[in-house]
Amino acid sequence: MTTHHTQHHAARHAEARHRAEQARQIALFRYRLVQEALDGDLSSRQRGVVVRAIAAQTHPGPAGRPVRVSRKTLDRWIRAWRAGGFEALLPAARRPDPRSDPAALALAVALKKENPARTAVQIRQIMLTRGGGLAVPHERTLQRHFRRIDLDLDLDPAATGRVLSRFETAKPNDMWIGDALHAIRIGPAGRKTILFCFLDDHSRAVMGGRFGFAEDVVRMAGVLRTALQTRGIPGRLYLDNGSPFIDSWLLKGCADLGIKLIHSTPYRPEGRGKVERFFRVVREQFLVEFSGHHPRRVADLAELNRLFAAWVESVYHCRPHGETGQAPIVRWNSGMPTPLPIPEADRLSEAFKWEETRTVDKTCLISAFGNYYQVDPALRRRRVQIIFDPFHLEEIEVRHDGKSYGTAKVFTLSRHAHPKAKPEQPGQSPPQATGLDYLGLLDEARTRHLAASIDYAALLPSDHHDDHTGDHDGQVA
Repeated sequence: MTTHHTQHHAARHAEARHRAEQARQIALFRYRLVQEALDGDLSSRQRGVVVRAIAAQTHPGPAGRPVRVSRKTLDRWIRAWRAGGFEALLPAARRPDPRSDPAALALAVALKKENPARTAVQIRQIMLTRGGGLAVPHERTLQRHFRRIDLDLDLDPAATGRVLSRFETAKPNDMWIGDALHAIRIGPAGRKTILFCFLDDHSRAVMGGRFGFAEDVVRMAGVLRTALQTRGIPGRLYLDNGSPFIDSWLLKGCADLGIKLIHSTPYRPEGRGKVERFFRVVREQFLVEFSGHHPRRVADLAELNRLFAAWVESVYHCRPHGETGQAPIVRWNSGMPTPLPIPEADRLSEAFKWEETRTVDKTCLISAFGNYYQVDPALRRRRVQIIFDPFHLEEIEVRHDGKSYGTAKVFTLSRHAHPKAKPEQPGQSPPQATGLDYLGLLDEARTRHLAASIDYAALLPSDHHDDHTGDHDGQVA
C-alpha cells in the first residue's frame, strides 16, 4: 500500500473516531436534558410542566455554546429513550459519501450560524436567490444536516439560573449524595487516602463508602456499583463537580440505569450540607483515632476499609441522627420495600462497562491497551466497538452496527486492567500502637456478628476483588 493510501486510511479512521465521539457526546447531552422528565412517578400533566420548563431554559450544548431545545424535540428524545434506552439517543449515522454538494452544505451551515433564527426553508431560499451554480439541497435535507451537527437548536445568549431541589427527599433512595473526602496518610510512604461515599438524602444512611489512594472515576464507580447492587437504584444522584463525578462514563451508566444525574453549581454548595456534616462526623469520630500522641496504626487499605465499615455499621448507623431523630439505618429500612429491589447483575454489569472503537486488521486482530485479540473473520478491516470491564481486559465483547459478535479470543495479553484502573498497592504493616484499640473492638464485634448471621462480603461483585484493586475489603454498602 502506498504512503498516500496509508495516510488516506488513517485520516478516514480518525474521522470515524471523531464522528463516534461526537455522536456519544450528543446522546449524553440529550439524556442530561430529558432525565428529569423520565421519572415514572410523574403524571402526564406533571411531565408536560417539566418538559415545558426544560424547553424554556438555555443549556450548554455539546459544542459548548448555549442552546435551547423545543418541546417537540424533547418529546422525541423521551420516546426514543423509552423505546431503546441510551443507544436510541445516538444521532443517526452520517452517510460516508453524502449525496449533497459539500460546498452547498457548508454554505447552509454558515448561513445558519450567521443567524440562528433562520429556518431551513429560509436558508434554502437564500441559496436559491444567490445562485452561483450550487445544487441547493431540499429543506428537509438541510434540517437533517443541522440536526446531525446540533444546529437544529435555537441559540439564546441569555442563560438562566438553576433552581436546586427541595431540602429533603420524601423517601429513601429518592436521591443519593456523593462526594469525596481527603483523609489520612497510611503506609511507610505516607500515601494519602481518599474516601468516596454515597449518602441517602432522606435517612442519612451510608449507601456505600470506601477508601482508596486515587481520586478518580474508577474508584468512585467501584463504590457506586457495589452500593447499587446492595442498596438498589436511586432516582437521582446529586454530585460535586470534581473530575470523578463529571466523567461521561458515569453519565452513560446513569442513562442505562435510568438515574437522573445532578451536579451542584460551582461555588454554590447549597444542598450538600448533609454529606459535609457526615464527613465532619467521620473526622471527629473515626479519623481522630488515627491521630494524637498514640494513634491507631493501620497496615493497609484493606484494614482501613474494614475498620470504617465496622464503625459505620456499629456506631453511625445505630445512633439517632440529630436532624431526623432516627437512627439512619432504621429510617432507611422503614421506607424500603421487602424484598429490596436489586438491579439484575447483567444490567448493572452492562451499565458500568466501557466502550471504545477499534479497527480490525487484515489478520482479524484488534489491538487494545497493549493487548491483541482475535475476532470473527467477518469483521476483517471493519470498525468495531469493544465493550469491556476496565478491571478485566482478558474478556472483551465485540460489536458492529449494533450486533454482538461475542467475546474476542485473547491473542496476546500483556495488561489485565485498563491503564486508568491502576491497582492499589497496600503498604507494609507498621508496628501496632499500645493501649485500647477502639476501632479494633468494633471490627471484632462486627466480625462476630457477621459470622453469626450472614456473610455480607459475599454480596460484593465478583469482578471487584482485591487482586485487581486492592481496596475493596470492608466497603460499606
